[in-house]
Amino acid sequence: MNQLVVIALGGACGAVLRFLMSTGLYSWLGRDFPYGTLAINVSGSFLMGLLSETLILQRIAIGVEYRAAILVGLLGAFTTFSSFSLETLLLIEQGNLGKAATNTLANVGGCLFAVWLGLLLGRAVYRYSDGVIYWHGGTIPYSLMVVNAICAFLMGIVAAILMQKVPLAAEFRATLIILMIGIYLTLSGLYLILFLLEQGVAFSNPLLPAIFIGNSLLCLSIIWLSVYASKQL
Repeated sequence: MNQLVVIALGGACGAVLRFLMSTGLYSWLGRDFPYGTLAINVSGSFLMGLLSETLILQRIAIGVEYRAAILVGLLGAFTTFSSFSLETLLLIEQGNLGKAATNTLANVGGCLFAVWLGLLLGRAVYRYSDGVIYWHGGTIPYSLMVVNAICAFLMGIVAAILMQKVPLAAEFRATLIILMIGIYLTLSGLYLILFLLEQGVAFSNPLLPAIFIGNSLLCLSIIWLSVYASKQL
């Protein structure tokens, strides 16, 4: 039952993110081509490959429920094969065979490439010393922090789209962005701490809050950089 609840919560968050991101992209780029669905499917596939490697294949100490919430709930609801299928069929019915073929190739080929790239990147960050650095008797999970930074970069892009392109009231937009970033920083820092505890680091060790704060500052910096870069487009 717990697993069903967390999948439902993850799915709700993924569906909302998909709606907001697709709405923003269509407002930005227009509806002549299904840019929103393509961007969502490719970015979701990349995260699926990256996080599958991180959370499952590398045996990170995080419960089955949390993995299911992220991979099945959040990313499963974020990506959409049905919208891609409908949009492609509508292009065919409108006589836009070239766009329909391009959309099909871009979604299928782009998603496969994105999953492969995510898996490759996930394996690369664990290549050195199994993803951790031992320093002054402590353990620093640099690989997980790199993964957090990559996800923070993508979150910054989504935040930029929300701020610039989604037609929402300013106060609601600000609240939504603050909640997204706050939840992300909390959860990403939490599984770093869970990993360290699994590695035998004592709960009273000052390394735990230091890693949590360091991860939060790193992710906030990356989010700010990606938002700034997105605004220049």
